[in-house]
Amino acid sequence: MTWTTPADLRTQVQKLWDKGELLRPCVQGMAVPPRRLRLTGPSSTELTERFDDVRAWMKALGCHAPADSKPRYRIVLREFRHRVLGVNAVPDEVWLDTLDDALALVGKQKEVKRFISLVQCTRAQHPVLLPWLEKRPLNALALADAWVRLLNVVTWLQSHPRPGIYLRQVDLPGVDSKFIEANRGVLSELLDLALPPDAMQASASGASQFGRRFGFKDKPLRVRFRVLDRLVAVLAHGLLAADADQDITLTQADFAQLKLPVSRVFFTENEVNFLAFPAVANSLVVFGAGYGFEMLADARWLHGCRLHYWGDIDTHGFAILDQLRAQLPQVQSLLMDRATLMAHPTQWGDEPQPVLRDLPRLNADEAALFDDLRTQRLRPSRGASCAGVRLEQERIGFDWVQAALAALPLLPLASLASPQLPSSTLPLEASQRQSVSWIP
Repeated sequence: MTWTTPADLRTQVQKLWDKGELLRPCVQGMAVPPRRLRLTGPSSTELTERFDDVRAWMKALGCHAPADSKPRYRIVLREFRHRVLGVNAVPDEVWLDTLDDALALVGKQKEVKRFISLVQCTRAQHPVLLPWLEKRPLNALALADAWVRLLNVVTWLQSHPRPGIYLRQVDLPGVDSKFIEANRGVLSELLDLALPPDAMQASASGASQFGRRFGFKDKPLRVRFRVLDRLVAVLAHGLLAADADQDITLTQADFAQLKLPVSRVFFTENEVNFLAFPAVANSLVVFGAGYGFEMLADARWLHGCRLHYWGDIDTHGFAILDQLRAQLPQVQSLLMDRATLMAHPTQWGDEPQPVLRDLPRLNADEAALFDDLRTQRLRPSRGASCAGVRLEQERIGFDWVQAALAALPLLPLASLASPQLPSSTLPLEASQRQSVSWIP
């Protein structure tokens, strides 16, 4: 039997609730207009051939229920004629006449009372946010316990536009930095409605850029690097001991202000490779972070150096190289060539989800190898559905690495004047083994 049941009617009303259609009129204080529900009843043939089933169906719908137990929907009947039983009436339409009827059908009376309370609170404190409640009523209901605190954050930022402090420093009852961080998405939408344009940074968007958009201080990005030349003594005056290791971490701003006598900079995203990177004259190596190179954007001095990126030989390694060149177009790949790959066949691994998009910043040789990797032409015998080839950085023989570095062309010696660290640099991390001599 495919005739509509009371459970089917409740399901229809539940879908209206799930779409927020029963809550939206509450924002404007409007009554919900009568709504017709879908009803599938017996056909003419079924009315004559299954009359007993029809009567049971009508009883289940509540057509003949006593007044004190009638369902919270209105049934419109139509007449039909039975050859034996004469004229009868069967359900033809089902209507919800009021919001109360709809809520009773799905048991949401308490929720609506809570939502109306949120609307009243918002209308009193921030009426500009009412469109958000109308657009996202179920989201607001889910945030009911936090709503007053969210409104208080909006009020605070209206009084303190672009405050220039850390979230930890916001002083509001019941509001801490974790609360704000956990609700950055909804707060961004509310603040976009409540704040004037000059209180927001238009170029910053999304929860991850909440701080920049609304003028809070963000935890500074940090750059970790090692100086590869003992003559470039950043951490002490004069020549360093043979086993000294200048492993330094600076904020992004301080890294951008570095003045070091180096002419070559390497980037590697593998920490072991970073730590084991051989000595190279007038050079340093930066520990990368996969696709995240935004911390290098302000380091203009890098444009005057010969730059080399060493990543895995796989499609993602070339994608990272392509992204890095968007900021530093002159960067060259290191140990990411076909000769290196083919020299280490026993060290090949699998790349289960290769990058398939085109990478416009690769040179001809890199693009050809990338294309072989993404189309899996290097393992034709394993079938088109197998994982792609990858050679991870740390699987390349160390002798091969040293030979590649030794083959790099010599560069003019950079100035060997005393290196300068920015005077604003914060104390360096505990991994440093030397005391820092600050240069004014």
